[in-house]
Formats: sequence, structure tokens, C-alpha cells
Amino acid sequence: MLRVLEWVAGASTGSVARGSISERLLSNGAGVFRGIPGGAPDVAKYWLEAVEQIMDDLDCTVEQKLKGVVSLLRDEAYQWWLTVREGTQGNKSVAEYEAEFLRLSRYIRGIVATDYEHCVRFEDGLQNELRVLITPQRERDFATLIEKAKIAEE
Repeated sequence: MLRVLEWVAGASTGSVARGSISERLLSNGAGVFRGIPGGAPDVAKYWLEAVEQIMDDLDCTVEQKLKGVVSLLRDEAYQWWLTVREGTQGNKSVAEYEAEFLRLSRYIRGIVATDYEHCVRFEDGLQNELRVLITPQRERDFATLIEKAKIAEE
């Protein structure tokens, strides 16, 4: 109860933002996430939803939300984030890269919030030989971009 009163008092004086986003999240009940070996994506989903609720209560900006979530990742979960951040096709086919990209995009809504950002981010992750063919076309419809990338791959 005391923490709630301090928070309300801080809100009226504009001092809520004291401390790092990580400290604020942890002090409001968010936990670190280490990842779940072998999958169990629902566990990650529920953890993320709980953290998002806390960040909404704290009136965090999109940038603060991204920074806050990343600050709570540890071990396998942080390694996963590094691969998401890079978001590259690697040795995957365009169809496999698309599926992975769309799956991971749900967790990084603040980075790829618009169709334009989706397209740019997807293009940036394509293999070099595909990217040089696709990027100059400046396609900003995601479905059309995918089709063009699949054709270029053949």
C-alpha cells in the first residue's frame, strides 16, 4: 500500500520516472525471463503479457517497453533476442524466413509496427543476393514483397 501511495505522490510531482526501466519493472512485480529449453511458447507469451500490463500501468513509451523487456531477458531468452534483433534469412528459404519473421514479429511490435517497417525489416534480413534484387523495387506491401522475394529466389 505504501508503494502505491508513493507512486501516486510521485505521479503528481512528476518524479515517477526515477530509476531505470528495469528497476521500475522489477519493483512492480515483473520477473526476469530465462527462456524455456525445448520451446513452450505459451510460457513466453504469458510472461510478456504480464510485463506489458505492468508497463501499461507505468505509462511506458514504446521505446521504454522495448528496452524494459530486453532488460529482463537472461540466458537462452537473451540469446533468442539477439537473433530476433538481427532478423536475417541465413540459410533458410524465403518461405521459411517469412514464417520465422512473422512468428517473431509478434514479440517486437514496437519495432515493426507498420507495414512499411515490416517490409524494410524483412528486406534488411534477406540474403545479400536477394536483397540487391528486391530492395530497389521499394515494395511496401508485405504480401507483394514476399511474392517478389520468392520469385527472385527461384
